[in-house]
Amino acid sequence: MFDEPVHVQPASWRGGLLALLLAFAATEAAAADEIDPQALARRPLGQWTQAEREFGFAHWDRLYPARLIARGPSVHILSQDAPLAGFAPGGAGALLLQRSVDDAKLAGIVVLHLGRVRLEHYAHGFGAGGRWVSFSLAKSLTSTLVGAAIKDGFIGSVDDAVTRYIPELQGSVYDGVTLRQLLTMSSGVQWNEDLRDPASDLALLDQMPVASGMDAASSYMRTLRRAAAPGTRWNYNTGESDLLGVVVSRAARKTLARYASEKIWAAYGMESDASWTLDRSEHEHGGGRMQASTRDYARFGQFILEGGRVDGRPILPEGWLHVATRKQVDIGRPGFGYGYQWWTRDDGSFSALGIHGQVIHIDPARGLVIAVNSAAPEADFSAASIAQRVALFNAIRAAIDAEPQAALKPR
Repeated sequence: MFDEPVHVQPASWRGGLLALLLAFAATEAAAADEIDPQALARRPLGQWTQAEREFGFAHWDRLYPARLIARGPSVHILSQDAPLAGFAPGGAGALLLQRSVDDAKLAGIVVLHLGRVRLEHYAHGFGAGGRWVSFSLAKSLTSTLVGAAIKDGFIGSVDDAVTRYIPELQGSVYDGVTLRQLLTMSSGVQWNEDLRDPASDLALLDQMPVASGMDAASSYMRTLRRAAAPGTRWNYNTGESDLLGVVVSRAARKTLARYASEKIWAAYGMESDASWTLDRSEHEHGGGRMQASTRDYARFGQFILEGGRVDGRPILPEGWLHVATRKQVDIGRPGFGYGYQWWTRDDGSFSALGIHGQVIHIDPARGLVIAVNSAAPEADFSAASIAQRVALFNAIRAAIDAEPQAALKPR
């Protein structure tokens, strides 16, 4: 359908996509230089050792087929500023950071304040020049591309029916479901996201046969049933994020990776090429699995913080981010909510999140962006890992808040 090159890895990639979904006992540890990418791709993620996670997350697009998200000719420079107080070697912040490296397997962190680098650290063999898998963090990029497609006139509005863009879904549970309801994961469609369940919808999405002439996401999602009326219940659903990617790609008449490059990656000035893993029908996974450097994840956060503008020109509809990054649906947790594929807090901050500790946290009130890539042993955020991450982020915010007000003015 599209003419962009596909960087195809060994045919065994298909079994590896189930990797995200299963949890089994770990096999014997292997040193990074002993890991065979082809063999690793054939095994479920839940079977990977810690060494294999650190290798696999940093080389995801060597394991599975991916399409390039090209950088442009110029780079959005991230100027260096004074290191955050307390994060110098031996400081309390540095000790907190080291605990995240040791316990949560933090591999990269970039902290931007007012667009300048205040903290940058890498571990576990990862570095500034590498790419790390996003997992569901990419959902926030996909939703931003929905906004760009509306601004470009490719999509009418978030209140359009999804079947307008994916007519193959007509006659299915998606009749009457809008793009807004996909963006807020409130379609009412029955869906099981359990990473530990090999029979979950998330697992079956990567296993079930793809109907002839259809993309993998639409082929599976049209078989689902309804659990609630559209717009009445929030239920986390990666398959619907994949559908949003299909909508953007079809509406813009180009691959999701190419559109991401044109609107954001090349336009804003990312430092490195990124890549986006493909499903069995050679469509990008709108729900996750893109790869980028930690610095470029931070740049994406800065792009959002600056209102989604390139050289002062908005690429998103007026007011888009005001809605997208604020609570649109209740997720049953006081103080938190869900916007357009962004996790929101009532204090005005918001985040893109992915399993195994991937985060872009944006705090507009402070002009703060924190990008983190990790190979945390557990896929979901455990109570202990959340507490540790909160402590680290609180220390970063406290360091910002303790600075003289003159230092907080934009430069």
